[in-house]
Amino acid sequence: MVNQLTLGKTGITVPQNAFGALPIQRVSLDTAVHLVREAFKGGMRFFDTARAYSDSEVKLGAAFDEAFRKEMNITRADYYIASKTQATTPEKFWKDLETTLTNLKTDYLDIYQFHCVQRCFRPGDGTGMYEAMLEAKAEGKIRHIGITAHLIGVAEEIVESGLYETLQFPFSYLAQERDIRLVEACAKADMGFIAMKGLAGGLLTNSDACMAFLSSYPVLPIWGIQREEELAQWLSYFNRNAEMTEELKHFIEEDRKSLMGDFCRGCGYCAPCAVGIQINNCARMSQLIRRSPSENFLSEEWQGLMGKIEECIDCGACKTRCPYGLDIPRLLRKNLADYKDILAGRAQI
Repeated sequence: MVNQLTLGKTGITVPQNAFGALPIQRVSLDTAVHLVREAFKGGMRFFDTARAYSDSEVKLGAAFDEAFRKEMNITRADYYIASKTQATTPEKFWKDLETTLTNLKTDYLDIYQFHCVQRCFRPGDGTGMYEAMLEAKAEGKIRHIGITAHLIGVAEEIVESGLYETLQFPFSYLAQERDIRLVEACAKADMGFIAMKGLAGGLLTNSDACMAFLSSYPVLPIWGIQREEELAQWLSYFNRNAEMTEELKHFIEEDRKSLMGDFCRGCGYCAPCAVGIQINNCARMSQLIRRSPSENFLSEEWQGLMGKIEECIDCGACKTRCPYGLDIPRLLRKNLADYKDILAGRAQI
């Protein structure tokens, strides 16, 4: 059964099984509303979105409209919403916050997070960003101040600062010792840890292994959901245990051996590409094909998309934007070579 987890000093206590709303930007409004409502009915109480996720906020707001709250006999206090801003100026911060509140049809956010930061915003650093958060909190528009990062060094600095109530950071069973120490540091600092990328950008496919691993740490996983079968999978843990068995330990150990090292998580922060390469999928095509065998990835359409890698001009823009510091052009060419080998092997069958 799903554990209850308290996000550090925020006092927010929810089931350790939460809804990541990034993927609902890819589905229709009706589908998104249905998924969010079924997630709530199934037991989920924490919903994470962002201003950068196109219409995700709008869809989440529509799901928790007045009619649904009346139907379920609930109030705004019965669920928690976290959103994010990529603003780097106070002016953009306030514009984002007002837009977010309007989209979500709410007077306040439970957690408002600086999104995918490259630095730790602090009081008096000249940006005015942390001061904007404090003002928004004083006005009651946000309840708690959070932050998200992809770079481990930045995340460590954030925890050491003591300025934030929650940290959102990638965490899955591919975690390194340094990542685990980060989780421990958050717990020691009474700082909530929201775990994104629990499936490593879709590369991890054994939900029991993912759930069992994350349940053994004081973190709140937010599962990216856009399909009914995905939702059913995560909701099933409200009725059964995800225990770390010896079989799962062995599976994780073998999976780690095959995936450790440089690999694309598919986050998409590298986009856009100057020549139109679909980096977030092309740079991990080898893993996608081998871990989720599908003729779709070998279709003429995908052969064309992979072929665009040959047009790479090595401008380096993607490398500067990658939060994991990957050599993306090298990864792209490696995946293209592997892809051609797979196609050649298929042709010989």
